[in-house]
Amino acid sequence: MALQCGIIGLTNTGKTTIFNCISNTKGETNAFAFSAVKSNIGVIQVPDPRLYELEKHQVTEKIVHTTVEIVDIPGLAKGSNKGEGVGNKFLGDIRNTDALIHVLRCFDDDALPHIDGSVDPVRDIETVDFELQVKDLESIEKKIQRLEKLAKSGDKDAKHGIEVLNRYRDHIGNFRNARTLEIKEDEKKYVDDLFLLTMKPVMYVCNVDEKSAVTGNKYVTRVREALHGKDVEILVIAGAVEAEIAELESMDDRLAFLSDAGLDEPGVDKMVRAAYKMLNLQTFFTVGPKEIRAWTIKKGMTAPQAAGVIHSDLERGFIRAEVMKYVDFVKLGSEHACREAGKFYIEGKSYIVEDGDILHIRFNV
Repeated sequence: MALQCGIIGLTNTGKTTIFNCISNTKGETNAFAFSAVKSNIGVIQVPDPRLYELEKHQVTEKIVHTTVEIVDIPGLAKGSNKGEGVGNKFLGDIRNTDALIHVLRCFDDDALPHIDGSVDPVRDIETVDFELQVKDLESIEKKIQRLEKLAKSGDKDAKHGIEVLNRYRDHIGNFRNARTLEIKEDEKKYVDDLFLLTMKPVMYVCNVDEKSAVTGNKYVTRVREALHGKDVEILVIAGAVEAEIAELESMDDRLAFLSDAGLDEPGVDKMVRAAYKMLNLQTFFTVGPKEIRAWTIKKGMTAPQAAGVIHSDLERGFIRAEVMKYVDFVKLGSEHACREAGKFYIEGKSYIVEDGDILHIRFNV
């Protein structure tokens, strides 16, 4: 699935440090604002302990995790919409993503000064939101001008489009994000082609110091209070600690380090899973002696569409899907046991694949 999650935030928040914990490519980190000249793109494995549970019941040569692309977008600042720092280019990079991870600085460090002179994550949310809102207003204004020309010739659809766009303009003009405007599903078509920055789903990552990794701190409390009642995910991650853990090659050493820090798993693992969920993605499995593999699909995909993720021939020649549920397979222990218990299902082209399904595709081309 060619979907991307962008990591955004002000400069010197620790975005790239967190990106480096999870990515197969590494971005440069330093204490100088606006030193980055390009976004970093990495392919990141989605942690899924179910793969190793499946291996207990099916000996296999290899395990293959599903992946998602994460883009580390260099730090923004006040005036990014006018090109301050290197803002305009990176606002464009944000437009190409499907969802956003907003990293907030929730730690003090005199050696790494905050660009605005003090640590205030709530102010930082407002700053970044404002920059994205200004770019969205520009996009909306340009489309209104295009539709006005069509409306003059009597195009009724263009007139309705202008009405919808004006509602978005007023909403965003009052410092609110496009995603929070209540609007009919069939009216979203008027902004779909604009890829509005504030329409993208967002989660917040509070980057804290080591001693705040488990319980958070006063900055995290402020963020939670400011976002109370909003349907957003808020995670607490000690980026510097996570970076040290990621450098350890031994899994035993990693687990010991995590235990010392009071953590049961890396915070970045939770972040990647939350990003996967935010992108409206889910996983199905193929299980066999050669490999046990996790595959990514969008929620609501049919069995033939899921087959097409494996290979286009499987979708083109789809006959049926043989389906076992993950919980049944792990509980009963084998495909044979699932068959005996009536937990082995034959599904046709209309079957909607569920998260955790184990599929075997029958096809003919």
